Amino acid sequence: MKKHLLMLALASSCFVMTHASAMTKDEYKVAKQKIESDYKVAKAQCDTMKDNAKDVCMKEAKGTENVAKADLEQQYKPSDSHARKVAEEKATMAYDVAKEKCDDQKGDAKSACVNQAKADHDKSKADMKAMKKG
Repeated sequence: MKKHLLMLALASSCFVMTHASAMTKDEYKVAKQKIESDYKVAKAQCDTMKDNAKDVCMKEAKGTENVAKADLEQQYKPSDSHARKVAEEKATMAYDVAKEKCDDQKGDAKSACVNQAKADHDKSKADMKAMKKG
């Protein structure tokens, strides 16, 4: 399932990147609709799952959609702020998914997992700030 979602995300990104050089408003609209339909497909696949696996799947699907939309904006109207938004969405997705995966654990292991997810997220945010200053 994760591989399928990853492949959808990569396919969407590749689709967007191939049109990056001269994306028209119509191409932008088509790409945006594709991202939305990919999300609906991924969400429907998550609905077949149960318990925390479903929650993780939903976080991955929504995160993938948010990253793809941010990337689309960067491709359509390249700017530093759009590039930062892409990085922010990727960091948020990684954090949300990691935190959700921690729910499968109990006690100290869960606490350590959540703390690691937070530390990784904080590092990503610090890296983004460093890039912004540089």
